[in-house]
Amino acid sequence: MHININLTSSLIAPCGMNCGLCLGYHRLKNKCDGCQSTSLNKPNHCINCSIKNCELLSSGKSKYCFTCHKFPCKRIKNLDIRYKAKYGMSMIENLNSIKEIGIRKFTLKEKQKWACSKCGNIICVHREICLECGEKRVIQNYRTD
Repeated sequence: MHININLTSSLIAPCGMNCGLCLGYHRLKNKCDGCQSTSLNKPNHCINCSIKNCELLSSGKSKYCFTCHKFPCKRIKNLDIRYKAKYGMSMIENLNSIKEIGIRKFTLKEKQKWACSKCGNIICVHREICLECGEKRVIQNYRTD
């Protein structure tokens, strides 16, 4: 099963999640199209996401949470804590990086960061091994203070 994923800015969710790394996006059956997609072909928790459906984002005034005066809000902080602990990814760091270097440079860095060292396939954040070749990925540890 070769998964050829083209990481683009359209795969970056408002919360900073890179949907191109998500298991739902990687799977072949019932594939999720990502948070920014208007398709309803995604899990209910994504459709009903309180971050994605935030008033500021829903109004179209903002595309990413870092532009909000409440950033980082409690929802983002909780998501960030969970993803740092379980998957070695920080939504807050992602959003700060997008703010600092722009979405295009961020997606280029993501392609390098999440490429399998053995086969070059994009690694799923929700799995400890590459879905293509089985190589174990290295999880970066983030400080939680």
